[in-house]
Amino acid sequence: MKIKAYLKPHCGWSNGVRAIMRKHALPFEDIDIINNRSNYEEMVRKSGQPLSPCVEIDGVMLADISGEEVENYMLANNLVKATNARVDVNTNAGCSAEEHERQAAQAAASSKPVRFF
Repeated sequence: MKIKAYLKPHCGWSNGVRAIMRKHALPFEDIDIINNRSNYEEMVRKSGQPLSPCVEIDGVMLADISGEEVENYMLANNLVKATNARVDVNTNAGCSAEEHERQAAQAAASSKPVRFF
């Protein structure tokens, strides 16, 4: 299975997709749409819309999708088997205000900006 995930480096939704990939031990291409504008443009062109995460599985684009929805798609299409493995983050939620504040503080400390859009 070839998986390309168009994700933000710091985002609850994106982290939910990553958690599902770890849960099922799936190799995937983690494509940064924040720090590389051409990656974002590719995502928009392929998905037909500007929202992330977007996950492409064997050529099928799942646009503006949560980790939970990605897992449901893969289960429904027999791409993975159900597992009781736990995940370490919410797979169906954005970042909380506290997480955004923590990320902004970390970015300020490292002098590398964090963009949210």
